[in-house]
Amino acid sequence: MTNKQESQHKSNTDWDLIIESKSSKSSFSLNELIKYKDLIFMFVKRDFVSLYKQTILGPLWVIIQPILTTITFTVVFGKIAKIDIGEGLPPVLFYLLGITTWTYFSDCITKTSETFTANQNIFGKVYFPRLTTPLSVVITNLIKLAIQFVLFLGIYFYFILFTDVSIQISWQLALIPILIILMAFLGLGIGLIISSLTTKYRDLKFLITFGVQLAMYATPVVYPLKNVSEDYRWILQLNPMTNIIEAFKIGFFGTGNGVFSLYYLGYSALITIIIFFFGLHLFSKIEKTFMDTI
Repeated sequence: MTNKQESQHKSNTDWDLIIESKSSKSSFSLNELIKYKDLIFMFVKRDFVSLYKQTILGPLWVIIQPILTTITFTVVFGKIAKIDIGEGLPPVLFYLLGITTWTYFSDCITKTSETFTANQNIFGKVYFPRLTTPLSVVITNLIKLAIQFVLFLGIYFYFILFTDVSIQISWQLALIPILIILMAFLGLGIGLIISSLTTKYRDLKFLITFGVQLAMYATPVVYPLKNVSEDYRWILQLNPMTNIIEAFKIGFFGTGNGVFSLYYLGYSALITIIIFFFGLHLFSKIEKTFMDTI
């Protein structure tokens, strides 16, 4: 077979997968991610197993951590600082709900922000859509969120069924799937931005943990938003997580235990979309050249 015939034979071959450079500004492809769905779930399994590998209690830490944090917040902010969380509302429920939702959001940021640095050895050896790794982090944290929500619901229904506490639910409870999606995309978007920047500015990773902790106090996790003066409340509502967490609180505890506005929730959704697509664009741009700078 001549070289010309061999070349023609190869061009006519039906390949299972063709990997080629993308000239577009964004290399994001939903179809490609769907093709690599098995790899995503393999990363989910890897992340979940490695997180609790060589620990005595293993996955029980998913439950132990929010319980210990709730007890600490109840003592420090409820008993010592005496923060008013609402008449008749058990502090355990208030703090546990705030911790559960905030932990998911913060974990999405901190874990996805390490995408390039934590996976540089894999990225340098074999091709696969780089976005599969941060997506696997979001899904892994979603499993943890589900477990912690079961814990919260167990305690929630205990107070309703076996105590004299009067808790009223509100229609915002129906928004929970949307609220979780907003948290996931907001955390993913911020994480993608940070992970892209840390390929060039390594010292940013030292600010992530501190920044997330500081942001928690700019979000009504350990205090009710209704306790903040209306003159300054709008400043906190510029934080998109504020409106998401308030919607959770009102849904489970009633309209008297939170501040809710469809306008501000729509604002949070808009900011989430902007941050996510900006992070996606930046991530897609950096992934092509990050091996040269990391």
